[in-house]
Amino acid sequence: MTGFLALCLFWLGAALPASACEDPGAVCPGAASGEAFALIASGRPAVVHTDPGDHAGLLRAAADLRGDLERVSGSPSPLGHDAGEGLAVIVGTLGRSAVIDALVAEGRLDVSDVAGQWEAFVQQVIDNPAPGVDRALIIAGSDMRGAIYGVYDLSERMGVSPWTWWADVPVVRQGDLHVLPGRRADRPRVRYRGIFLNDENPALYGWVNETFGGFNHHSYTRVFELTLRLKGNYLWPAMWGKAFSDDDPLNAVMANEYGVVIGTSHHEPMMRAHVEWERYGVGAWDYTTNPDALRRFWREGVTRMGGHESLVTVGMRGDGDEAMTEDTATALLETIVADQRDIIAEVTGRDPAETPQVWALYKEVQDYYDDGMRVPDDVTLLFADDNWGNIRRLPAPGSERPGGYGVYFHFDYVGGPRNYKWLNTTQVERTWEQMNLAWEYGADRLWIVNVGDLKPMELPISAFLAQAWNPEAMTLEAMNGFTRDWAAQQFGEQHADEIADLLRLYTRYNSRRKPELIGPDTFSLLNHNEAELVTADWADLARRADAVRAALPPEYDDAFVQLVWFPIHASGNLTALHVETGRNRLYAAQGRAAAAGAAAQQVRDLFARDAELTRIYHQDVADGRWNHMMSQTHISYTYWQQPDEDVLPDLAEVTPVAGAALGVAVEGDARAWPGSGGGPVLPSLHRHGVESRWIDLFDRGDQPAAWTLEAGEPWIRLSAAEGRGDLRVRVSVDWSAAPEGQAEGFIQMRGADGTEITVLVPILNPDAPVEPGRFIEADGHVTMEAEHYARTLEGQGVEWRVIPGLGRTLSGVTTTPPRPRRRNRGRGRRLEYDVHLFEPGEVEVRLVLSPTLDFRGGAGLRFGVSINDGPVQVVTMNPTDTAAAWEGDVANAVAVHATRHPVERAGPHTIKVWRIDPGVVIQRVMLVRDGAPDSYLGPLESARAD
Repeated sequence: MTGFLALCLFWLGAALPASACEDPGAVCPGAASGEAFALIASGRPAVVHTDPGDHAGLLRAAADLRGDLERVSGSPSPLGHDAGEGLAVIVGTLGRSAVIDALVAEGRLDVSDVAGQWEAFVQQVIDNPAPGVDRALIIAGSDMRGAIYGVYDLSERMGVSPWTWWADVPVVRQGDLHVLPGRRADRPRVRYRGIFLNDENPALYGWVNETFGGFNHHSYTRVFELTLRLKGNYLWPAMWGKAFSDDDPLNAVMANEYGVVIGTSHHEPMMRAHVEWERYGVGAWDYTTNPDALRRFWREGVTRMGGHESLVTVGMRGDGDEAMTEDTATALLETIVADQRDIIAEVTGRDPAETPQVWALYKEVQDYYDDGMRVPDDVTLLFADDNWGNIRRLPAPGSERPGGYGVYFHFDYVGGPRNYKWLNTTQVERTWEQMNLAWEYGADRLWIVNVGDLKPMELPISAFLAQAWNPEAMTLEAMNGFTRDWAAQQFGEQHADEIADLLRLYTRYNSRRKPELIGPDTFSLLNHNEAELVTADWADLARRADAVRAALPPEYDDAFVQLVWFPIHASGNLTALHVETGRNRLYAAQGRAAAAGAAAQQVRDLFARDAELTRIYHQDVADGRWNHMMSQTHISYTYWQQPDEDVLPDLAEVTPVAGAALGVAVEGDARAWPGSGGGPVLPSLHRHGVESRWIDLFDRGDQPAAWTLEAGEPWIRLSAAEGRGDLRVRVSVDWSAAPEGQAEGFIQMRGADGTEITVLVPILNPDAPVEPGRFIEADGHVTMEAEHYARTLEGQGVEWRVIPGLGRTLSGVTTTPPRPRRRNRGRGRRLEYDVHLFEPGEVEVRLVLSPTLDFRGGAGLRFGVSINDGPVQVVTMNPTDTAAAWEGDVANAVAVHATRHPVERAGPHTIKVWRIDPGVVIQRVMLVRDGAPDSYLGPLESARAD
């Protein structure tokens, strides 16, 4: 099966089973039979009919449908205001299409669940709908946008990706395509759904200026069309030195014609771009000293808005996206909002409640709300995340107000702890989990997301707007299949599974620490083979992307490079660059002359490769169509703000000593011998732990040094016993021959230069049996992925659910529904993890959690931890909300919380994780002994007894 199933996509983007082509209104390949409507027959598309009195935006969308039919069929599709002959697609708005209104009046088109609704549409095949038309597919909208969504819904289901223009996704030709009889109706559940173009310099800025000559109506109409194709309706325009309505007066005119609602960002009140104050404002941006000038400025914004559909931002922040005052000046802001509403009433001549407004509770503005400030109930309260995808506040369940509630979310940000603007680092799974909270808690009026340059956020934008269209239909199961279905939509069915896995993995790898935050010391070169495993993950992903690219037909190459290949190669290359920089510095400190130099050269090569990858995107993809789009700097950050240019990291050089000089280093220790105190000791080898440890032998001189290794015990295994120059030797144990219990062996190293060093090899070979299914302590820890629990205890309408793919390592586990429930009555809802420990003593239980904030406005989200029947220790996430703690959590992409527990005996034990508050997402559960080696991601999951 090729791309055919992708033609039968439901509006949500979830691929339907083969039986979908039996569903009413399904779009399916092949010639029409029976009562099916021939959308394309023998390469000839149906005529598209509209009423000349319909909305201009709908007429334009109908022209897009005609163009889409031509791309799919390969033949021109007629477009006219006469119904035509034979077969037609009749598109219109209720009350604006004579043909459709007649069908409604005759009772032949049921619009009972569409008429009067916001942006609803119906699609239905009807025989003899008008003179000269034998059969028609009717697309009727309750309003202009409803009809437009019905049009684009059909385009998408017949195989035209919303990203065809923006990502060069090809359209598959179909000689025959039919629509099954029956009726489909749909409407959005979130009223306003949109994107914010932000932080757009230098990438989007450079591309727009080269392609369109600026952020004018020629560039914005492309954004409008994409927004509508994705069933969005709202836009915050680009604002870094740009003014949507002032830069090109046709911008607002065309937005209104297309049907896209325009707003302004959280710090741009009253439909005025902030840069307009620099252009036209008089005096200070300060309402305490300059209110008259500000009121005139705002009045001009509302006057210019005129009758265009808009969502007016009210309130005020300081000049330059800063806080307005050092303190929470509630009375001042209340006065400002009241005066702004007076201006709206005076200019429009109507009650201000009739003009949609929004108050963005962003950053410090939420403090005003927390301190009790309120605005009139008709104003939408727009809560925000913390700029890193963690929602700060949501309404209490059941809260209602005419203006409703919304959420401002981020896929891109400029600010601490560091900017992240370069590539997509957003997991669909995490966005779904947070926005599902928003829906469950009643934030259903407005969802808007900061998408930075728009590209390369294609996948998360699609998922965000699909969920906004109908959050109830975006179930956990639908979300879990979304990426696969999206891949099929862009590239067809044949490679959809593999491409989806590439997309899921690269966004996971990028989200575990954003590229701008990775440094030479992020991934450990000493413990858990972490740096090697991380770079190997990226290398394997790049190899797989290369294989898919080679297998795809050539027409898909431009799209694949943009959406999959480039972000994988660029991200993996950057990670390797930082790892090799760290290796260079470590080796230099150890005196490894040749190895430090080789690592330095590798860094230079990777730096050059980064530039070459950018050149490929800018010049080779689509014949240079996307030049500048990947020009965001991303190497050598020193603080939160981006560097002016990518700079090669500082590299260390080592002058070798004369002659042959041997050096030795061991896993887990940054020192090298000879020259360091004591002697090298390998981390303990455990029968149930890692398979081997490593010893590095290397040259410190300008001549290679020969060496030999001799195991002091027959049960010690070496991957090499002799050699010359640099080599990593693996040390393992023959457990069948090793003594039981704790023991210590040694390895004698001798160099031709006369160096002799003894490396100690401690081991633990327990003889105690382990019950099947239990995770086994080894190497000082027991590490378990959260989804690998032994048991769950649920009840009272709450259940534990696994969110596949969420987080840094495997998945997340949380409770659903996420709303609070009544208190437990004698039984606690919990997860249980069975472990086996080999000695008593105090242990630490660490929970690795998604960095969720207390969106309820309380003192923090709570959970409990206990071992066996011991006391439950209650832990509160983010109880103090200190800047340092928050920066650590978002930089690490997890919040780690620990409790300490006494263990009185060796043997089987059970760790219990108790659900107290909703919203906690668990990624990993770890039991750790003091002194266990650590790293950024932590060890691999522990062995589980068979």
